[in-house]
Amino acid sequence: MGIPQPSPQARAVVTGASSGIGMALAREVAARGHSLIVVARRGEILEELSAQLREQHGVAVEVRAVDLSDPTATTVLCAELAGREVSILANNAGIATFGRLVDLDPEYERAQVRLNVNAVHDLTLAVLPQMVERGAGGILMVGSAAGNMPIPNNATYAASKAFVNTFSESLRGEVADHGVHVTLLAPGPVRDETPTADAATNVDANVPGFLWHNTDKVAKMSLDALARNKMRVVPGVLSKAMSVAGGYSPRKITAPIVGNFYRKLGD
Repeated sequence: MGIPQPSPQARAVVTGASSGIGMALAREVAARGHSLIVVARRGEILEELSAQLREQHGVAVEVRAVDLSDPTATTVLCAELAGREVSILANNAGIATFGRLVDLDPEYERAQVRLNVNAVHDLTLAVLPQMVERGAGGILMVGSAAGNMPIPNNATYAASKAFVNTFSESLRGEVADHGVHVTLLAPGPVRDETPTADAATNVDANVPGFLWHNTDKVAKMSLDALARNKMRVVPGVLSKAMSVAGGYSPRKITAPIVGNFYRKLGD
């Protein structure tokens, strides 16, 4: 069956909905008529977003201000979702760090793994049984082009996204005959708009403008792909190049080159 039609009782769950791809996904899901549960740490931003979506699209929107790097809070949310009718899960929430692992905050690195890996796994475990039982549902996994290769100075993030990339495509094979769609989004750099010079981050300054992809376009592309049950969406020139390099180039050559670029992002 795939993605079910919107219904009053069903909810699409979008994590990391307070910014970036997550917010764009929430807007696009609502525009397609689905009621939502939006999840992120910043509840005040979610409340503003939910009010906009209710007014613009007439859908129900529930807010869950949850830090998914907190195992206890994640367990509570998963228990709730296991008892709800979840039509779509967009596993989007994630964080990244740049620089040598030995120089980074150990607790933040652990939190990154809990958010990028454990929460994705736990949320999927919470909603997958009901989707399989109904023979319908969709899971969008937001991995990364960074998960396709070793990246010095981005070690925790690259490894965590390698998990998401592989988990998504492995799970897809398990549920192929059960009507459940699983699609991996593996983007490169994305943003809403080009920042001014004063507002530009170090990443903005080091990544050329033509390599950035628009978040709204990525969201629409991703949900279209999920509806078609496409295995992987790779938007943008850089993400496609990293996918090719990760699959076919000798890692002893690519790792130092990519690692040097990512070192600049952490400077």
